[in-house]
Amino acid sequence: MVRIAVRTLTLNVYHVGDDNVNRYITSSPHAEYFSNLVSFFRKQCIELNKLVSSTLKNPDPNSTSTILAAVDEIEDNLYYFSDAISAGIPDIGRLLTDNCLQLLILPLLLPSLRMDNVNGIEIGAVTSLYLLCCILRIVKIKDLANTIAAALFCPPEAYIPHFEAKLNGFTSGHGFTHESQLLDNNTAGEVDGECLRVTVSDMATSSHVHHQDLVTQNDCNGSHLALREALLCYITTGDDVQVLGSLSVLATLLQTKELDESMLDALGILPQRKQHKKLLLQALVGEGSDEEQLFSRGSSTVKDGTSTELDGYLQRLKEQYGVLCSFLERGTSPHVNRCQVLDALVSLFCRSNISAETLWDGGWLLRQLLPYSEAEFNSHHHELLKGSYKNCTSALLQEIRGVWPDLLITVLCDEWKKCKRVIEASSPRKDPKCILLPVQKSFSEDVISGESSFTAGDRMCESVKVFVLLLQLQMFSLGRVLPDHPPIFPPSNIPENSRARAAGLDISGPKPGTELRLVDAVPCRIAFERGKERHFSLLGISLGTSGWIVLAEELPVNRQFGVVRVAAPLAGSNPRIDEKHSRWLHLRIRPSALPFMDPSKSGVYNKVKSKALVDGRWTLAFRDEESCKSAFSMILVEMNLQFNEVERRLKPLLDLERDSDFSNLSPRPPKALSSNTTASNSL
Repeated sequence: MVRIAVRTLTLNVYHVGDDNVNRYITSSPHAEYFSNLVSFFRKQCIELNKLVSSTLKNPDPNSTSTILAAVDEIEDNLYYFSDAISAGIPDIGRLLTDNCLQLLILPLLLPSLRMDNVNGIEIGAVTSLYLLCCILRIVKIKDLANTIAAALFCPPEAYIPHFEAKLNGFTSGHGFTHESQLLDNNTAGEVDGECLRVTVSDMATSSHVHHQDLVTQNDCNGSHLALREALLCYITTGDDVQVLGSLSVLATLLQTKELDESMLDALGILPQRKQHKKLLLQALVGEGSDEEQLFSRGSSTVKDGTSTELDGYLQRLKEQYGVLCSFLERGTSPHVNRCQVLDALVSLFCRSNISAETLWDGGWLLRQLLPYSEAEFNSHHHELLKGSYKNCTSALLQEIRGVWPDLLITVLCDEWKKCKRVIEASSPRKDPKCILLPVQKSFSEDVISGESSFTAGDRMCESVKVFVLLLQLQMFSLGRVLPDHPPIFPPSNIPENSRARAAGLDISGPKPGTELRLVDAVPCRIAFERGKERHFSLLGISLGTSGWIVLAEELPVNRQFGVVRVAAPLAGSNPRIDEKHSRWLHLRIRPSALPFMDPSKSGVYNKVKSKALVDGRWTLAFRDEESCKSAFSMILVEMNLQFNEVERRLKPLLDLERDSDFSNLSPRPPKALSSNTTASNSL
C-alpha cells in the first residue's frame, strides 16, 4: 500500500508539466530514485528465477500460482516504468534506459543467455528470455529496444569487464585469458581501458549456408557465439521451454513498434511485407543497385541504412556502457541473417521432441518471414519440410489403426481451423509468461496393463496438430491459399451387406433401450458386479468412422430382436482371448470421448490429470471356444471396416505427400464401395 501511494504521488508530480519540476526530479540526488527503483526490480527478477528453478527441481501443485503472483509484481513494476515514461519527460526515459541497461540487462540478463551451463549464475536463461520479452513489450522506449537488439550481435563475454572476468560472481572457464585462445575461438580481442573488445567475424556469407552448418562451425556450447546465434541454437538444439522462450523473444522483437525496421532487418526477422516496402522505397529513391533489386533473390551485402543504424547503437554500447563488439568491414548481411533464421525454423519443424504447441508458435514466426520465392526459402527447405511431413503422415496412419480413429477426423478438422487462425494471426497467441510455468504432463503412461487410452488420445491429438501445421506451412511456402476446411472425402453410404444395416441401426448409433436385429450376435455372460452374472448377446458394429460393441438382451417374444443395454466404443477395445481360458474374451473399454475435448468436463479433467486414469475392462464368457473365436473375429472385422473408412476419408490429405506442388487441394470423388468388399480378419 505504501509503494502504491508513493508511485501514485510520483506519477502526479511527473505530469505537472513544469520545466523546473522536471529538472528537479531528474537531477542529482533525486535521480537516484530511478536507480534504486531498477535495483529493487533486479532483486525481484532474481527472486522470480529462484521460484522457477525451485519449481523445476521440486514441482508443487501451488507453484503455478506462486510464479504468477511474482510475475504480476514484476509486470506491475514495468507498467510503472511505462507510466513514468508516458509523462513525456525525456530525462526520465533516459534515466530508466541507462539504469535498466547498466544494472539489469547488460550485466545480468544477456550473459545468462549463453548456451553452456555456468554454476553460480544468478538468473537462468529461461527467466532471462521471459524478462526480455516483458521489458520490450511493456517499456516503450526506442533507445532501449534498439540497444537490446544491437546487443544481441555480441557474445556474452562482451559484457564482462576484463579485470573481473566473472559472470554473476562466477569466474568463467571461457574467459579470454590468452591471445592464442582468442585465435582458436575464431575471435580477435584486445583490452581497451576497462572493457573487453570482441570482434565477431561474419561466418555466413551466402544464402547456401544452413543453420545446421553454422551450429557445427560455431558449436552451440561455445562462449564465442553471438547472443543472436545463441537464440537460434536454442531453437535447433534446446528443450521445449528454451525453444518457446527463444521464439517468444524473436516474436516480441518483431512486434516491438519502437524497434527500427533496419534493426529487424539486421536481425533477419523483418517481416516480408515490410521487406518489400523497404525495397520499393529504395527503388523509388534510386538507392538500389538497379530496378531489379526489388524482385531479386536478395543481396549478400547491405547498401542501405541497416549497417549505419546497427553501428550507431554498437558505438553507443561502447561509449556509454563500456561494451565493445564490432563486425568486420564486410558488415552483417540481413539476407544471410534471414536465411539463418529460416534454417533454424525449418530445422525446428524436423524435430520430434518438441511439443505441437511450441511448433505452432514457430509456425507463426515462419509465416511472418515467409517469402514467396526460391531465394531464401529454397528447395532444401522444402525437402526438409516434406521429409518431416512424410514422418507425420506415417504417424497419422498408425493413429488411424490406433485407439481413437472414430475421433481422428473430428480432431483434424478442429485443429485445422485452430492452426490456420494461429499462423495467420497478427500477433502470437501466447503470453511470454507461459514459458515460466511448469509443463503440464499428459496422462501417466505407467499403466500396469498397457498404454492408457487417455495417453493414446493425447498422442493422437499431438500427431494431428503437427501433421496439420506441416501441411499448412508447405502450402503457405508455395503461395497457396489455405482452405477453411481440410480437403477430405465426405462420408460414404452404408453398404447393403453391412452388419449395421442388417441390425437396423441408423446414423445416431445404438442407444440404450433401442431395439436391434440380433443378426450374427453371439450369446455371452458378464458380471458388472461381483456375484451378479448377466446374459447378453454380443454384437460388433461399425457405421462409417464410428463403431460400437453392443450388449443386448433378447426379447422374450421374438428372439431375433434385442434391446440395447450397454454400448461401448469399438475402437481401442483391443480384443484378446484369454491364454488359460479359451472361452473368455477380454476387452478394453475406453470413454466415448476425450475428456479434454468436452468443455463441460474440463474442470474435472484438470483436477484428475495428475492421477493415472485407467480404462474399463470387460471379460466376456462364452458357452464354447468356437463362440469365443467367432465373437473375436467379428470385432476384428468391424474394427478393420472402421479403420478403412477413416483412411478412405483422409486419403486426399495422405495423397498430398506424393503431390509435390500441392496444386490439387480438392478431394477427388470417392470410389463407390463394392457390396462384396470383405474386410480382412487381422489387424
